[in-house]
Amino acid sequence: MPQNITKGIKALLAEANAMVDTMSVEDAKEKAQDESYVFVDLRDIRELQRSGMIPGAFSCPRGMLEFWIDPDSPYHKPIFNQDKTYVFYCASAWRSALSARTAMEMGLSPVMHLEGGFTKWAEEGGAVVPRES
Repeated sequence: MPQNITKGIKALLAEANAMVDTMSVEDAKEKAQDESYVFVDLRDIRELQRSGMIPGAFSCPRGMLEFWIDPDSPYHKPIFNQDKTYVFYCASAWRSALSARTAMEMGLSPVMHLEGGFTKWAEEGGAVVPRES
């Protein structure tokens, strides 16, 4: 028997985008140098190796996000326990919208995501560096 999906990705994205602030690439180019912002790259290792990342961004594979945010998790990362603004991004702003919503629901604040994702960042001349090992 086939599954009956009652809420698809379009609805999930619309809900996330309705509650998560979006940062333009233009603003992100300025804020990427500001130490009060943490840019969080949600793409997987293959994507990072293939196309690089925003300078200074923190790599957090999407599958580990909730575990790394939660201070009670044995996998918690201290980078998520700072008084800073978190800007999530992925390739095209789908995973980042959903991730930012989840992070906000967990209590992380303030959280935003990058309009158009890394693809738009690169297209608009944003700096790109190889992933550090």
